[in-house]
Amino acid sequence: MQVVIFLEEESARALLQELLPRLFPDCSFRYIVFEGKQDLEKQLVGKLRGWRQPGCRFVVLRDRDAGDWQLIKAHLATLCQESGKEDVLIRIACRELESWYLGDLDAVAKALDVNVAPSMQNRRGFRHPDALDNPVQELVRLAPHYQKVAGSRAMGKVMGGQKNRSCSFNVFLSGIGRMCQAT
Repeated sequence: MQVVIFLEEESARALLQELLPRLFPDCSFRYIVFEGKQDLEKQLVGKLRGWRQPGCRFVVLRDRDAGDWQLIKAHLATLCQESGKEDVLIRIACRELESWYLGDLDAVAKALDVNVAPSMQNRRGFRHPDALDNPVQELVRLAPHYQKVAGSRAMGKVMGGQKNRSCSFNVFLSGIGRMCQAT
């Protein structure tokens, strides 16, 4: 079975290309990258409706940014229903992919080659990284040389799901895991 993942940005592909095959070796993945969230939402119905390869499962991953994740998810579900595909897994990264990274500061230290004290994970902002207002700014504060695509690729090589404090990351991995077990 192939899992097709619709993404709003290249950095998400860079992360997932490294992460998912390592965590779910029995699944194959294909990544469709759009030019931002508006482009993803504009083209989603047509892409899903036009997909002809049988046996595929679909995932839509979008950043929450400052929006209401429930409204975003409901809107994406409506778009999927319009396409005729109602079994699409929709996941929202709260707030951004960088929130996922900040949920595992050990991985940040390894991937981005920075010195991060393990005790930092227990500080208020890092205990619940999905609640951080500006995760990119926090990550750049820890790793000034961070660049979105290269940093995402590096994070994908070391991240796992066992101890990540990002709830949205864990929910994403759990959904992918259920899809891969259903094969």
